[in-house]
Amino acid sequence: MCERRRTTFVGAAADASPGTAPVAAPCRPADARRAVERAITECCGADRTPCDAHALCDAQLVASELTANAILHGGGVTDFHVDVVGRGVRVCVSDRSDRLPVLRPPEDPQGRLRPGGRGWPLVCRLARDVQVRDLPSGGKCISAVVPLN
Repeated sequence: MCERRRTTFVGAAADASPGTAPVAAPCRPADARRAVERAITECCGADRTPCDAHALCDAQLVASELTANAILHGGGVTDFHVDVVGRGVRVCVSDRSDRLPVLRPPEDPQGRLRPGGRGWPLVCRLARDVQVRDLPSGGKCISAVVPLN
């Protein structure tokens, strides 16, 4: 697989490393899914390694959920990166909120199903490594590494 390939959005890439491919800022989960697909397929094409369709879908789902959560709960996406490193893809999404993601039971105290609340458990299940870190300027960055094999 690729030694290292990074995709980031324009504006955050002023000091990006060589080989970084700028993409549009993900203002929708669909934008994040496309950025992940492009990074993985470019990497597979460059190495002539077949891309695992299930792994690609898992990485797209993780990017989509992190982006949706940043939009819905974090005040919007402030930074976005996709790094293909070795046999994994790291998706990093930053937002304006200092609040940590929480796991909520699917039912409320009365036993009724709650809408939503399923994205964070999906991210934690599909990713090999999930990290949440505070940013010096405020907000947080969530990174998740999804295996590609």
